[in-house]
Amino acid sequence: MLVDLALGVALLAVLSFGALGDRLYVRLSGLAWWVRTPAFTAVVLSILFVVRLPLSYWRSYVHEKQWGLSTQALSGWVSDRAKGMAVALVLTSGVMLGFIGLARAFPEAWPAMVAPGGAVLVLVFSFVVPVVFEPIFNRFAPVSDEALASDLRALADRAGVPIRDVLVADASRRTNKENAYVSGLGPSRRVVLYDTLLSAADRREVSLIVAHELGHRRMRHVAHGTVIGMAGMVVGSLVLWRLLSITAVLHAAGAGGAGDPRVVPFVLLTGAAMQLAGAPFESALSRRWESAADRFSLELIGDLATFERSHRDLATANLIDLDPPRIVYRMFFTHPTPQERIAAARKWAADGALSLSAEPRRPTTM
Repeated sequence: MLVDLALGVALLAVLSFGALGDRLYVRLSGLAWWVRTPAFTAVVLSILFVVRLPLSYWRSYVHEKQWGLSTQALSGWVSDRAKGMAVALVLTSGVMLGFIGLARAFPEAWPAMVAPGGAVLVLVFSFVVPVVFEPIFNRFAPVSDEALASDLRALADRAGVPIRDVLVADASRRTNKENAYVSGLGPSRRVVLYDTLLSAADRREVSLIVAHELGHRRMRHVAHGTVIGMAGMVVGSLVLWRLLSITAVLHAAGAGGAGDPRVVPFVLLTGAAMQLAGAPFESALSRRWESAADRFSLELIGDLATFERSHRDLATANLIDLDPPRIVYRMFFTHPTPQERIAAARKWAADGALSLSAEPRRPTTM
């Protein structure tokens, strides 16, 4: 993973400041800017895709097969990579076209347009991703077990977060890993269970895992994450404005200004660098949210034994690293390790902070 990240950043740096980027851009010089921008973006993304493809093949196909996690045929893996690349091309080209267009239309005041535009884009994506992009990679259906679906809706009512949909994703055609997640805002909000989870876990474990996801809903983690993403777009726009105001940076990038499509790889490089710089803080916040959702689920279900069993089963099924390198943990682990989660649950119970029993109870956590 670290090699893949380093390779991506290095390639973007070469395309931003090296002769290779200049030569590729010159080949598009006869095109109008509004054609050149998506074309150059496609060239940059294609180079990144092709150069990193062998490592991606080893990481997400060969390695997963060796450890018995992948259920995909090679054709399915290739299809997923192709679809992911197509989505990236469309979205990134559209974003870059908007950025370059605003920078050309408002050469002195483009940050005042780009910053709120980027924030609105993040907000829109939060609504449309569940209904537009997630179905590209998975098929979704309502929980077929009516009794289970009824129990889960009753659980959501007790949690104080009624849900529109409890859906099952056909993850088993791709992996043996078990998972569940929440996504979307407003009318697109949903709780999604992997079919692998439903086939492996008992009803008590499924309820606890759904309770965890309901905790994210109750504490508005999706909404808070969206707001943070919107703020990140504003900060990123200001950072780009400062960098692209420096003559030496523009000269090194071979660009005449922020409205020159030649800045495309530099914009992507800046975004990647900011993501890496923010990764420790984002991961720490995510682990804190996961711990809060753990406590919520334990209080809602009221069953420490089920909590421990669920997290042991998930760790075994997904081959979760129980002792990751600390730098990797702090940079990229969005969840506490299983033993951290179980230890925290035991401490909550031992401190008397929770009232545990065999019967579910309404949570007091907000």
